Amino acid sequence: MREFFYDFSRAAIALALVGAALSSCARPDAANENGKTDGEIVIENKGSDTMVNLALVWAEEYMTRQPNVRLSVTGGGSGTGIAALMNGTVDLANASRSMKAVEFQAARARGYTPQEFIVARDAIAVVVHPSNPVNGLTIQQLADIYTGKITNWQAVGGADRPIVLLSRESNSGTYVYFLEHVIRQGDEQSHLLFSPETLLMPSSEGISAEVRQNPNAIGYDGLGYVTPDQKMLGLARRDGDEYILPSVEAVNAATYPIARPLFIYTVNEPTGAIKAYLDWILSDGQALIPQLGFVPLH
Repeated sequence: MREFFYDFSRAAIALALVGAALSSCARPDAANENGKTDGEIVIENKGSDTMVNLALVWAEEYMTRQPNVRLSVTGGGSGTGIAALMNGTVDLANASRSMKAVEFQAARARGYTPQEFIVARDAIAVVVHPSNPVNGLTIQQLADIYTGKITNWQAVGGADRPIVLLSRESNSGTYVYFLEHVIRQGDEQSHLLFSPETLLMPSSEGISAEVRQNPNAIGYDGLGYVTPDQKMLGLARRDGDEYILPSVEAVNAATYPIARPLFIYTVNEPTGAIKAYLDWILSDGQALIPQLGFVPLH
């Protein structure tokens, strides 16, 4: 899966450089809808950690095409990005989950009409240490593991070892998606939660690092963040079904059980420079998506 791994340290350095270039640019006042500062257009983009490397690549490419546009990209989680959008501190919110009803209600109470744009697709990969003999799980087994019903690898065909649970933090859209579609399996009436023994990791890199060094660990993350030194598990929707590994092909064929859309939100119908940027993401920008391990729309 080496082709799906975007070097995290290189992205972090580039992100820091983008941030440094913008550190002297103040946010434009509300009357300046295009964010012009001394002839430049500044677009603030915040949110999903799953999407941050993709958003950075989009920003870097777009700025080479539109030198008068400056894009600031930061992570922090889908919930953080949506909150910043509602507070008026950013122009675009990246999210690896859809906005919640309560978030829409809060936005409308402020006079906003949030607009949702699906910009790419992703598969959530379930990863373990390469030495783990388990090759596949059903969705029910995965749910039982993460709720604490199954606590030993032996119960799913592995060694007699305790399972160490790794998860993203609760402000992560990946966490919310996993809770709703794996643990609760789409049942809106379910109140199942992650086991209290679950270790909440602040980043994708944190999950990767722990899986690499802990033979008992299991974690989940966006496909684009899986490194060659992790083992991906095949997933089956139910007993007797084929175990499917996450891949671009499996997402396009709708055979992988936990694939999802990725979103960008604006507070209202976008106009001007923001609309132009979104239009580019949905057209020429799609060509950059596969190099990050995500799935383009077309």
